[in-house]
Amino acid sequence: MEPIIFRRALTLLAILPLLARAQTEPTRPAYVLGVDDQLVVQVADLEEIKGERPLRIDSQGDIRLPIVGRLHVAGLTVEQAEAALRKSFGAVLKDPEVTVLVSEFRSHPVSVLGSVKTPGVVQITGKKTLYEVLALAGGANPDAGNMIVVTRPKESGPLPLPDAQLDASGRFYVGHANLKGLLDARNLQDNILIEFGDVVTVPKGELVYIVGAVLKQGGIVLSDRETLTILQVISLSGGFDRFANQKQVRILRPRAGTSEREEIFVDVKAMLANKKEDVPLLANDILYVPISGKKSATVRAIEAMISVGSTAASYSVIYR
Repeated sequence: MEPIIFRRALTLLAILPLLARAQTEPTRPAYVLGVDDQLVVQVADLEEIKGERPLRIDSQGDIRLPIVGRLHVAGLTVEQAEAALRKSFGAVLKDPEVTVLVSEFRSHPVSVLGSVKTPGVVQITGKKTLYEVLALAGGANPDAGNMIVVTRPKESGPLPLPDAQLDASGRFYVGHANLKGLLDARNLQDNILIEFGDVVTVPKGELVYIVGAVLKQGGIVLSDRETLTILQVISLSGGFDRFANQKQVRILRPRAGTSEREEIFVDVKAMLANKKEDVPLLANDILYVPISGKKSATVRAIEAMISVGSTAASYSVIYR
């Protein structure tokens, strides 16, 4: 008997931590019915209600059923709605069996806007984290910035983000979450629970641009970086082409409060030779790499000579 008692004691010791954790972990809340949700109601032994046609919860939060008429269900869980229906149908049936199913969730909208795969309104069931809501919208696009903006109506309660505060109207909380930290699971405090009525916005990232004598022109997203240096941008663009004037590269930087840009000349050739320090670019800077006229003319002249020589050689072969 002693070994059996000993094994039972060990089993009890093993499950005690699990029981303690179950008591301390919050339970996931049940879905609460709301306006525009579609319900399928079935009542056993009642031909009038077979659950063939979905019932929409109207703007008053009610559904209309044969025999019992209108019943208010908005704000109830599915289980609570079933209990309320059993009570109503109890007037005509003994111990009625009632089943309620949600065929379409339409009352818990969350707007996901900006640089995501499928921006728009998503319906959430129960509580969803910020990460889960972004996944429902298909995730962030490659051109997304690194900050997510979450807006919550004041009546929904405080927004649990470190920098959250009321906007100028006093009607909405606005806070920011770090996208990269969220995706890398580094900033778990930003993975907040999203409430229905929240608006999640993923702005596009700020860009720096490179044009001219490089292999790939265009914009480069700063993403989680506040700046990129000139050499980094040139590297990301594939490098110089053969006509690039590396000594006369220019930064075209916006002048604050105007539509003009100032020109800043930089000698990238000296940077590559480690004779000058690399220069950081700011958001909306344009890095212009000019063509070296002398180098271009020399190369074209050589190409023309090669072309003429090849043609002459071809003629000599044909007419010999």
